[in-house]
Amino acid sequence: MNESPNQGTSGEQPDVTGTGATGAGGDAAGTPPRGGSGESQHGERHHTYYEGGPGASSEPGGEDEFDHPAGESAPSSDPEEGVALAEEDTMAATLLADLQRLQAEYVNYKKRVDRDREVIRHTAVGSVVESLLPVLDDIHMARQAGDLAGGPFAAIADKLESTLGRYGVERLGEAGQEFDPNVHEALMHVEAELPEGATGTTVVQVLQPGYRIGDRLVRAARVSVADPT
Repeated sequence: MNESPNQGTSGEQPDVTGTGATGAGGDAAGTPPRGGSGESQHGERHHTYYEGGPGASSEPGGEDEFDHPAGESAPSSDPEEGVALAEEDTMAATLLADLQRLQAEYVNYKKRVDRDREVIRHTAVGSVVESLLPVLDDIHMARQAGDLAGGPFAAIADKLESTLGRYGVERLGEAGQEFDPNVHEALMHVEAELPEGATGTTVVQVLQPGYRIGDRLVRAARVSVADPT
């Protein structure tokens, strides 16, 4: 009884490469064509490795483009792409440096403007106070003489002083204060009884009050002073 040529010899296992779904031409994908170099004269099939598509390994067990670990991309071999990325990094660094410089310049400019605005404001208010000094001195003398004990003129004087106070005008000089050459101008040195506990030169009378706006001294208080005995 003759054996079919499609069956192997006794004891041989059928070639697994000959099974599976057939593609175009009736051959399984990845198997050599029938009758080619992969089939012997006696009908036996042998495993034969063929070169695959792009990225496939030409050797069994070889590495291809899909063998890289997850998250690791293959290095770019395009020199133009590397140059473009370097230029973009340089441009980004330059733009960031320009932005930081402009921000610093703006902060410094704002500080200068705020400082100059405050100086201009104090200068303007100081000019007004200087022009009102004779009026303020008359109010002070009338208060000391008791002419401002009541009446409409006292209310006007109080309103004027409170209005100047809202603009930062501070009146200087009070009897009993310790003499301070930074804000006091001593016009007379007298002998007088000083408050208890006074240990230095003390203001005993304010002849003309002084005025200050912030750190600017419009006029020092003109006073008479006395030393402790």
